[in-house]
Amino acid sequence: MAISLCAAFMFVASIHECEGGLRFASYYGDHMVLQRAPQGAVLWGYGPEGAHVTLTLSGPSQQKTTLANVTNGIWRVTLDPVEPGGPYNVTAAVENSTAALTDVLFGDVWLCGGQSNMWLQTFKIFNASDELRLAKRYPDVRTFMAALKQSETEETDLTQVELPWSVPPANVADFSAVCWLFGRYLHETLRYPIGLVESCWGGTPVEAWSSPRALRQCGLQQTTSGPKTNSILWNAMIHPLLNMTIKGAVWYQGEANAVYHQDKYSCSFPAMIDDWRLAFHNGSGGQTSLDFPFGFVQLSTYKKDSKSDGFPNIRWHQTADQGFVPNPLMKKTFMAVALDLPDETSPYGPIHPRDKQDVAYRLTLGARAVAYDEEGVSFQGPFPKQITLVSKMVNITYDQKVRVTPSRDVFEVCCTEGETPCGPESAWVAAPIVQWDATIVQIFSDVCPPAEEVSALRYAWRDWPCDFKACPVYSASGVLPAPPFITKG
Repeated sequence: MAISLCAAFMFVASIHECEGGLRFASYYGDHMVLQRAPQGAVLWGYGPEGAHVTLTLSGPSQQKTTLANVTNGIWRVTLDPVEPGGPYNVTAAVENSTAALTDVLFGDVWLCGGQSNMWLQTFKIFNASDELRLAKRYPDVRTFMAALKQSETEETDLTQVELPWSVPPANVADFSAVCWLFGRYLHETLRYPIGLVESCWGGTPVEAWSSPRALRQCGLQQTTSGPKTNSILWNAMIHPLLNMTIKGAVWYQGEANAVYHQDKYSCSFPAMIDDWRLAFHNGSGGQTSLDFPFGFVQLSTYKKDSKSDGFPNIRWHQTADQGFVPNPLMKKTFMAVALDLPDETSPYGPIHPRDKQDVAYRLTLGARAVAYDEEGVSFQGPFPKQITLVSKMVNITYDQKVRVTPSRDVFEVCCTEGETPCGPESAWVAAPIVQWDATIVQIFSDVCPPAEEVSALRYAWRDWPCDFKACPVYSASGVLPAPPFITKG
């Protein structure tokens, strides 16, 4: 953490000590990563009322900034853009007092949020010992974790830090596996520092992470308490971070909403993304992009033989009912499909699959394409561009070449009488794959009772649609699974 030398020359070990003295805000510390150029990193902290603070950045390049008076006990400065690299020292000074940050790097800062699948620590995943052994090779991928805290009102700063900024391998074992691996894979491509900020809480719905502004857009009212309370984690674990300049965010959440305001998720999730973008942009004085890239993991699996539509519905709602991202309702987003990564024997319960490597890799592909505009990166699984009913067959033409394996039940058709639209009570009948070519999958649709006709089609529309990496349709490379879809009846 930052070292603060107060008038009494005391070592300050707590972010709440040395009231009125000079210090950085809670999430600034030794070994941290600040956002690189072209954005300017924002630094802020606390100091004696009315004092003039001089902030000096020393390292490969140097700049010196003199701040205006400390106002209401807070000072703030936006650095001129700094190219990736380091290390730097950052020193804030007032008369008789200094506060310093050492071994600071400039790179891209990514916020990692959500619930327990984002929280799941690296020591719990498949091949954990190998992953932890590799961590020391990535000293420029730095990690930070906010503590689990709730607040009824919007906090200015984090009230507690769980894990301070750290240099691997320190604290990687207890850090989010998805977040760590995402950052590590990004670093392997970008070759400059990556800062990872974890702020997540298991078992929480999207409403807890959303501001009242976002919730009002979806007509959501307060109906619960504890860490599921509307905005209670936004207040304590997101709002304090708004002043920080970030590159983007990745998110793994939705399980809790399979049984809580499920029908609102197609509104509440996109509304949260848009609201975070606006809030981080304004909080950073315009340094964080107003449309910063936002990646997320589409839900994996939970109960193998479940008939519930909870998980399938949330997967669909995660895309604003479009089936894919980015789309006009969710611009500059990217998605890692994970329904083909079940883990029936996970000691943490099958809702917590241990293969986080594939999840993070798929997220990284999306980030490279959407956040970094890397050309030629395939990051979306196959999605239908045309569906036609021909005689007793349905032809599904995909938007890319596909790799197909036979299946008797992952595609389903809805059977209804006459012009009756397909509804919640309609019968869905398994429709086997008959044949396929490079871009077309043909399924047998003559499976309805004599008086009924095919009125809709869906794919992988169940909690646990297939075994590990064994869904019927993938990209031609076999890397990216086709996401689930449903047509309107």
